[in-house]
Amino acid sequence: MKGWRRADGRKGIRNHVAVAYLVECAHHVAREIAWPYRDTGRAGAAHAIGFPGCYPNAYAAKVMQRLCTHPNVGAVLLVSLGCEGFNKRSLERAIRDSGRPVMTLTIQDDGGTRSTIDKGRAWVEAQLGELAAQPAEPMAVSELVVGTICGGSDATSGLTANPAMGRAFDFLVAEKAAAIFEETGELIGMEDWMAARAVTPELGEEIKACVAKAARYYETLGYPSFAPGNADGGLTTIEEKSLGAYAKSGASPISGIIKPGDIPPRGGLYLLDVVPDGEVRFGFPNISDNAEIVELIACGSHLILFSTGRGSVVGSALAPVIKVCANPRTYDRMAEDMDVNAGRILTGEADLDTVGREIFDLIRQVAGGAPSKSEALGHQKFILTYKSFSPLGPACLPAVA
Repeated sequence: MKGWRRADGRKGIRNHVAVAYLVECAHHVAREIAWPYRDTGRAGAAHAIGFPGCYPNAYAAKVMQRLCTHPNVGAVLLVSLGCEGFNKRSLERAIRDSGRPVMTLTIQDDGGTRSTIDKGRAWVEAQLGELAAQPAEPMAVSELVVGTICGGSDATSGLTANPAMGRAFDFLVAEKAAAIFEETGELIGMEDWMAARAVTPELGEEIKACVAKAARYYETLGYPSFAPGNADGGLTTIEEKSLGAYAKSGASPISGIIKPGDIPPRGGLYLLDVVPDGEVRFGFPNISDNAEIVELIACGSHLILFSTGRGSVVGSALAPVIKVCANPRTYDRMAEDMDVNAGRILTGEADLDTVGREIFDLIRQVAGGAPSKSEALGHQKFILTYKSFSPLGPACLPAVA
């Protein structure tokens, strides 16, 4: 594997330009700036990301800063309308301090839509040329951060794709990489099992508290993280779904809990708590799979493992998404969108270790520059909404060697 070294010592497996809008009113202009450069075939492409809200939110500001200084990002163009509440100058300083080129366009000051698009495209094209000339250097598996998520789950997800991804996570952790699993709202009922795997008893209690918070959140909302498609695919309860979601974590000790925008301090297995702290005031914790993918990327994930039984075409801006298909029938219908056929476990053509090793090998290939299926098809989805989190407590990241 090879990567591009950043000023903070991390390496990126891609060398993209992020075109970041700071309010929904600037979304169209940012998208139009990035569109001609979405797949350049050079060292990287231009990817549009952004925050739609008009009013400040500390969570969104932190996530945007983490994304704009993500190791897969080599340069950033900020696109402001001019009257939004987002602190663009603070974000601009953070990007510049990270050693990346940055430019801010303000639509109200730069002549409106067409003029801002023209200025933005000229800057992006110049930056892509600069990035293409940057040399990559060797990168070890231990330098990777990999996230995992499941979406469009069915009764096969917890039997094939999820535990196979868990095996891949175990291989990564053995190589001292950082692996992140999440969806605390889909781990209800598994808290004692996770607590038993925590590296300290105090961390185990924090894990239980995270899941209890998620349960209270969903009880207040009146429904859990359980979609009609899950039921159509043969899942019956949130507890049953939790068993499958838990399988994604593998069997390694759990090294810590992080929240969106927190970067794992070292290799190991981490639980990402995605449910907001405090009173229930932001609606459903993650309104789509892509919201969780964004949070995993904000925690430094170079790429994302995504399991699906029903079928999903989800991809993401900034970080490649590797699709692991749980259901052999779904794979037959949607092979063009799927990277790994874990359904072979059901048909007896492969076992968990074989598919887990296949996923692990594919991680290294994608990290080495090979496009994932969603990348090749041009999927660059992105969503970021309002949330609120309290800082991590000392028990969440034990100082364990």
